[in-house]
Formats: sequence, structure tokens, C-alpha cells
Amino acid sequence: MCGIVGFKDTEHQDEVILEKMLVKIKHRGPDGQGKFSDGCGYLGHCRLSIIDKDNGSQPMFNDTKSIALVYNGEIYNYIELKKDLINKGHKFSTHCDSEVLIHGYEEYGYDFVEMLRGMFSFVIYDMDKNLFFGARDHFGIKPFYYYAQHGFIFASEAKAILEHPDYHKELDEKLLPLYLKYNYVPLNKTLFKGIEKLPAGHYFIYQNNHLSIQRYFQLDFSNEEVTQKQIQEIVKDSVEHHLLSDVEVGSFLSSGIDSSYLVALAKVNHTYTVGYEEESYDEIHYAQQFCNQLHIQNHHHILNKEEYFESLKKVVYHLDEPLGDPSAVSLYHLAKLASQDVKVVLSGEGADEFFGGYNSYKIHAYDYLPFFLRHIIATIAKTMPRMKGRNFLIRHGMKAEDGYIGVNSVFNDEELKEFCTIHNEVTNKDISQALLKGYEKYNELNKKQIIDIQLWLEKDIFLKGDRMSMANSLECRVPYSDIQVYNIAKRLKVNQKVNRKQTKILLREAYHQDVEFADYNKKKLGFPVPLREWIKEEKMRENILKAFDSQTAQKFFNIDYLKQLYNDHYCNRKDNYKKIWVIYIFILWYQIYFESPDFNGGGSN
Repeated sequence: MCGIVGFKDTEHQDEVILEKMLVKIKHRGPDGQGKFSDGCGYLGHCRLSIIDKDNGSQPMFNDTKSIALVYNGEIYNYIELKKDLINKGHKFSTHCDSEVLIHGYEEYGYDFVEMLRGMFSFVIYDMDKNLFFGARDHFGIKPFYYYAQHGFIFASEAKAILEHPDYHKELDEKLLPLYLKYNYVPLNKTLFKGIEKLPAGHYFIYQNNHLSIQRYFQLDFSNEEVTQKQIQEIVKDSVEHHLLSDVEVGSFLSSGIDSSYLVALAKVNHTYTVGYEEESYDEIHYAQQFCNQLHIQNHHHILNKEEYFESLKKVVYHLDEPLGDPSAVSLYHLAKLASQDVKVVLSGEGADEFFGGYNSYKIHAYDYLPFFLRHIIATIAKTMPRMKGRNFLIRHGMKAEDGYIGVNSVFNDEELKEFCTIHNEVTNKDISQALLKGYEKYNELNKKQIIDIQLWLEKDIFLKGDRMSMANSLECRVPYSDIQVYNIAKRLKVNQKVNRKQTKILLREAYHQDVEFADYNKKKLGFPVPLREWIKEEKMRENILKAFDSQTAQKFFNIDYLKQLYNDHYCNRKDNYKKIWVIYIFILWYQIYFESPDFNGGGSN
């Protein structure tokens, strides 16, 4: 795992700029650093050595030094690809997966990206054609930020682009309401105006001051019949490929089946769990029992509220973008724990989105009513005062393209009008319809999966997974979010994913078959944090109210509304912790990046 930076055709060009960009992401690759420039294109790389530790330095070149590569990720089918390329006459000088990207590009051109199985973002500098060519993996596991308004600048993390003198930092205010609704920005833009993200499953070509972006992968669900054996075989195959490494691999472990299945199949020696003193949120007891059955070690850490809040500022800095997901802090400490022993861990992200793991996917008896009746009831419910059951009626009387927001929505449009000074220009419906263009005839479950894979999975789960692991110089691999696993999961029928009582039906059956001693119906906690109670503690109460009364808050919000929001939660009148947190994180992020530009991730909150 690594960090990459570079630029081309910018007004300011020298290796000093490249070095400053690399310094900002040195945590991604403490094992080595490399730079290259020919006076036209500039590439930088910091390396966390995993495969062929002695010979994998980057930038990496072809035999004639006419092609240079910087690359972040892992190509899990590089051995098969290498054999094919050798048969076609290519000669390899290393055992790194990186080198297949160079020879693959030489042999197949841009289409080579379609052959890759892995998590990756890379840039190839073709000096003969004077172009940058790069790509991001199918599901957006690995990040790729760019700025293309004055030349082309790219980096694994947005904070590196901020170091380039051609980028002038400005907040993209119109995206703030979207962040407050979704918990993240649900577009390929960022709150740093002009800095964008290459979409998952796309590649780009930058040549002659022109950027073109092409899709190479399209989500699809066919609803055929899949057997339990096929699930078992593909998950085992993916785990086997994800264990390729010249260093030891460990695994995160929670109380859910996703990580438990990976641990049982991978037979790792070390697992890692974070828990809390609050018993209802704690997963350590289950993890220990599970590991005792497998005769492997479980390393765990009880995260208290003082430690959680002391690390918050550092976490927000490393995230690059405001992310109102409380589990990001817990994940930071989990990665920190694992990094004491290993450089690589497995994690269970992607199983819920691919196999149907969310409760919102379940089939309710109410859904058997004809849609036109549910739609009429939903329309009426929208005009009613807020009450228990109102949101249920609205959700189940709408189609996904009418504004399905996913599993973790926060504020709605009506609420935003009451306290946010920025007008909401893009509606939920605009976003849903854009994501579902061409999928109009799909069933509702598949539509929800398509939205959740492109939004929640890519822009929340993978964002925090990459940043929190890399902040601790740890590589996090996600075997369920594998293109070959997806190619099987996309064929599942609805009744193989969910029914009225259960989710991930066929995956659970596969797990039970392979791990006979496990309680495969155990309720998953979903990496919870006792935040709703913690933010009522006196120190945190002071911090939040101080932020809500700050000059930053006054720029964007009605501060009386914010204070009332907190007081209603504090007095147990309403459960507002998600709303409080998403606002508080934005304020903290803004203060770090716009009011304290010298902050570098050190210190405490």
C-alpha cells in the first residue's frame, strides 16, 4: 500500500513542490520514497512494502524508460497476468504486482484495466505520447483525488493537493447541505472547491491540457440462481488471493458473520477488536470466544470516551473530507492496535452491499400492498406532523429513484431550511435518478444496492477504511469487495438475500457450512459507538456548545437552532446525536483546514 502524487502542465513546476506533497502523505508509505520528473511530468511515491520488499521502489519504469508508473494498491491476479505477459514476450525484472501494470499497458493499452482484480489507483506517464493515464478500482476501495482547472494535479489524499501553489483553497459551499443530509458528500466532488475524485470503475487520460474520463466497469444485477457451494468457493478463492503477501496478514474481527467468516477461512494468527466499557456496545467477548474456538489470538482494546475525543481532531485531519460517521474514530484505534503487530489486515466491508445485509433491504408485510396504495399513503404521510411510523410509511411508498438516500441519512430538506444558510441546489431525487439511469426496470432491492454501493460503500465505508488504516501505515484488504465475488453475488435472487426476518441469507448458510461451531444468526452490532450518551458528558457538552457558538458556525448556521438541537438531546426530549455529530464534525473540519492551516494531525482535540 502506498501514496501517490504528481502533476503536469501546471504554472508552478519543480521537485520542491513534489516533496511538499509527499510529506503530507508520508504516513501512507514510511518504507521508502521516490520522485521522478522530466521537466514536463512529475510523479511522487511513498511506499509501504508488502510484496517483493527489496525491489518494488517507485516510480517504476519500462525497459526503455519511456513509461513511468506510480501506483497504490494490490493486484490480486498479478501472477496470472504476469504469466500471460511473459508468454507474449515481456520480461520482468521484479516480483512486484506493480510491474504488470507497465507491461499490461504496453501490451493492451487502456483496455488492460478491465483485466485487473484488486484494489488500486495508479498513474502511468507515457513520455512518448506525453500523457497521463490512470484508473481507480471497480468499487473505489483506493482513493484518487485530482484538480484539473490549471493543468493536472493528483494525489491519494486531498491534503497533498492543497500543497501545490496552483491550487487556491476555497470551500465549495453549495455542497454543505448534501453533506448534512447524507453524512458525506454524495458526489465525486469535495468541499475543497475544484478538487474532485475519480469515480470508481473509471479511467482517465490527460493529454494536451485535456482531461477525458471513461467508465470501464458498470454495476449489473441479473437475479439468476446461485448455489451455496458457489458462494463458499468464491469467498474462499477471494480470501486466498487476498492473503498474497511477503509479510504477515492479520484480520479485524467484530461480532458479525462477515469478519468471522474471513478469519475462519484465512486462518490468520492475529485478530483485532475494539470494544467499550458499555456492555451493549461491546464485541470483545464474542471475538474472544470465536478465536478460542479457532485457537488463534485476539488482541483487543477498550476505547473509553476520553481517548475517543482526544484523538478526534487527528482523525478529522486524516479523513481529508468531513465524515459524520462516529465509527471512523473507533476504526482509527483499531488500525492503530493492529499496526503494532502487522502491516496487512483483512476486513469485511462490502458483504452487506453485495449480499443484502441491511435491515432496510428486508421485505415487510406492508410491501405486499400494491405500490399505488403505498404511494398515496406516503404522499399523505408527508403532510402530517412528525410522529412514530411516519418515515416508515414514506419510505415504503417511494421508489428508490424518488430519493432513496441509503442506510445513514441525517437531515431532510425541511430541517435544512430551518438552520442552514446555504441553499440546497441538488435534491436527493436528482442524485438517485442519476445513479439509477438505465436501471429503471430493476427491482427495488437491486436499485437500493446500486445506490448503496456507489454512495455509502464508496464514499463512507471505503473512505474511512483507507484513511484510518493508512494513518497508521496499515494496509486494509477487503475480500468481499472483490470483482469475482461481486460477479457471483450479482446473480443472487431476492429470496437468496433477504426475507421478512433475515438478511444475507445465502452468505449466512455458506458461513454456517464452513464454520459449524459459530452462531451464524447472531445480531451484528455494526461497529457501534456509545456516542449518544458520551456527548452529554460535561467536557464534551462544553466543546460542542462552544463549536455551535463559534464564528465558523455563525457563517453557515442558525446557532439558536443548533443550541436547541443539542439541548433537546441533552434533556432526552429527542435523540439528536447523529444531527449534532454531523454538524460538529463539519465545524471541526473547517477549523482544521481553513482556520488552522498549519495543523498536521498531531496533538489532541
